[in-house]
Amino acid sequence: QVQLVESGGGLVQAGGSLRLSCAVSGRTFSNYAMGWFRQAPGKEREFVADIMWYGGRADYADSVKGRFIISRDNAKITLFLQMNSLKPEDTAVYYCAAVPYLGSSRLEPNYWGQGTQVTVSS
Repeated sequence: QVQLVESGGGLVQAGGSLRLSCAVSGRTFSNYAMGWFRQAPGKEREFVADIMWYGGRADYADSVKGRFIISRDNAKITLFLQMNSLKPEDTAVYYCAAVPYLGSSRLEPNYWGQGTQVTVSS
């Protein structure tokens, strides 16, 4: 029902910046957030950040607080992740996802994009 397409990944030196985008098509619900997750080879996929569609409330993993900023354009139905002060440990495939909430609890994402590679060199 919902399709997500990420873009904006690439190769950057440590300390640099990248901006990821996620184009969203289809339908969503008022209790959904849009979020970013990442996965490095051999590691589990981890939460990075998400933002509520309507309220704009944002949440971040501790590892990226102060460096990454999540935002969205509701009119264009597009999600962004501005990544600053990148570190080699940020290297991963970044995935856009639709994240349902039950009350204040984040549930498992049920729609995923194909991912975009971010590589940070030292």
